[in-house]
Amino acid sequence: AESVRRRTMRLLPTRRIVVAALAGALLAAPAASAAEVRVMISGGLSAAYKQLVPEFERKTGNKVVTAYGPSMGTTENAIPVRLARGEPADVLIMVGEALSGLIEKGKATQASRVDLVRSPIGIAVKSGAPQPDISTVDNLRKALLDARSVAYSDSASGVYVETQLFKRLGIEEQMKGKARMIPATPVAEIVAKGEAELGFQQLSELLPVPGVDLVGPIPAEVQKITTFSAAVTSNAQAPEAGKALIDFLASPEAAPVIRKTGLDPISTK
Repeated sequence: AESVRRRTMRLLPTRRIVVAALAGALLAAPAASAAEVRVMISGGLSAAYKQLVPEFERKTGNKVVTAYGPSMGTTENAIPVRLARGEPADVLIMVGEALSGLIEKGKATQASRVDLVRSPIGIAVKSGAPQPDISTVDNLRKALLDARSVAYSDSASGVYVETQLFKRLGIEEQMKGKARMIPATPVAEIVAKGEAELGFQQLSELLPVPGVDLVGPIPAEVQKITTFSAAVTSNAQAPEAGKALIDFLASPEAAPVIRKTGLDPISTK
């Protein structure tokens, strides 16, 4: 009995080492399986995204690293420009039409694409400024003609305003001297500084900016709904974690936050 006791005592330190090693491995397991997800995102979904990402990180243990920029255009932060100069990304979240172009060029995979939200165009004025009536097409036309200056974005909403809306309203010539496209900078910031009387952009991009009041969406007859979509890039280093992030943004859990920021969720898998 004494010899058994001595052998048992000799084994105890070894057992303690094994148990400690197993405990350390279990604690390290989440960190080892965690991934870094690199995202490029345009402004339309940014307000909801910033609120949702911490919850995704908490649930999965993954870390999300984000680069912001327009879906189109030639500014240095534009997503196509970032990709062209070799910046790494696992997930793209941007205007659906622009994403389609990148998929055609092989920059992202069609199989991973999810249409996330629909976003209407709205108008904002500087906080406290008189708000024009834009409830009908005729009233919108009058408001634009009466305005001293008008700003619009260099992304999907602004391209529509410049190339189609003014024409549809029959005021293309009258707007040439006082309407301008704003590259990269959120239009609401220009309005908040008093550098434009009226500002067009996606509702979800106008709402989060301090210093402006939202007048409302433009009338349905001349409205342009933009779809924002997401996809995993073709050379993603963390494709599974990237797809998990897209699925989370498309989930019923994310929908209330998305609606609160002026967007209409599409997919609720």
